[in-house]
Amino acid sequence: MSWIEVISFEKAKGKLKRLYEKVTGPDNNVDNIMGVHSLRPHTMVGHMAIYKNVLHHSDNTLPKWFLETIGVYVSMLNNCEYCVDHHFEGLKRLLKEDEKAVEIRKSLEEHSYDYFKESFKEALQYAKELTLKPSELQKEVIEKLKRKGLTDGEILEINQVVSYFNYANRTVLGLGVNTEGDILGLSPNSSDGDNWKHQ
Repeated sequence: MSWIEVISFEKAKGKLKRLYEKVTGPDNNVDNIMGVHSLRPHTMVGHMAIYKNVLHHSDNTLPKWFLETIGVYVSMLNNCEYCVDHHFEGLKRLLKEDEKAVEIRKSLEEHSYDYFKESFKEALQYAKELTLKPSELQKEVIEKLKRKGLTDGEILEINQVVSYFNYANRTVLGLGVNTEGDILGLSPNSSDGDNWKHQ
């Protein structure tokens, strides 16, 4: 599961048990990326709050499938197979078109954005630069996103998804988290901010 100790759902007590119960999927399954926080449950609270609000909040205006696509791409750039595997399955669930999802993945693997409309192409380029060369970004990059039709709020959504996945990728890669025992592609789809259940 990881390179550090993880307290299992069955052995969890108190606050950790209550948190696990909030994030479970079928059969009390807890994704390993959440379980790795078990020795410091307060960090799981922070992680889940960012994840839920950045990627799964009903006030976002960009399509959820595209936000998932950004997450898959950032994870590819960071060579984080765990997040690629999880979020590609999530992308397939959202699209309900496996062939389309495979085409998207192939496009991302080739760093070709031809599959996407102009504003999304620019968003993916921004995601790449923010992930690989964050200190080199200039205001012009944001101006270009605006010229392609993205609003300031949508640019913020993209920025936060990119930033979240860089955080999640480093959590996974830095602690040796793997997908053993995970159910891929589940997510907290409720618009209720307190409902973290993975479905």
